[in-house]
Amino acid sequence: MTNFYSFHGTVTMINDFHTGQPGIGEGCNKLISVENGLGAIVNFVVSPATYFVDHVLITVGDRVTGYYDGDAPAILIYPPQYQALVMVKDSPYQNVKVDYFNSNFVSSDGQLQLNISPYTQVVLTNGQLFSKTPVNRNLIVIYGPATKSIPAQTTPYRIIVLC
Repeated sequence: MTNFYSFHGTVTMINDFHTGQPGIGEGCNKLISVENGLGAIVNFVVSPATYFVDHVLITVGDRVTGYYDGDAPAILIYPPQYQALVMVKDSPYQNVKVDYFNSNFVSSDGQLQLNISPYTQVVLTNGQLFSKTPVNRNLIVIYGPATKSIPAQTTPYRIIVLC
């Protein structure tokens, strides 16, 4: 179970990130700086393994949320630098939650409960259908309206299973 943390803000800079190994993976990693509007900045290291919801292209000025493993070791620098696991570009038509969901489809923070319908698409990060039940897994949940209860309940449009 990954302990997902997130940071939301506006992309202020995108640069190549050098791993220190000449010729190996040059241009494959990016450093994306995100500023939250209150002066806080986070640098996300984006690798080919980082999942971009809807495979969108992110550019400077976009509003994004970056998700990272809150238990992973991080270097002590300012601004903080985290390995991005999932990047989400803001969209007015959908909400996204990245979290561990238990056997009752409740997120680890207790804020969202899923009501799976026969129309909910459940896929892997490579777009292939997921054939098992998505309980007790790390999930990217894409959904629309939710109730105002605690936990909020929703019927997701799509679930992406992070194996």
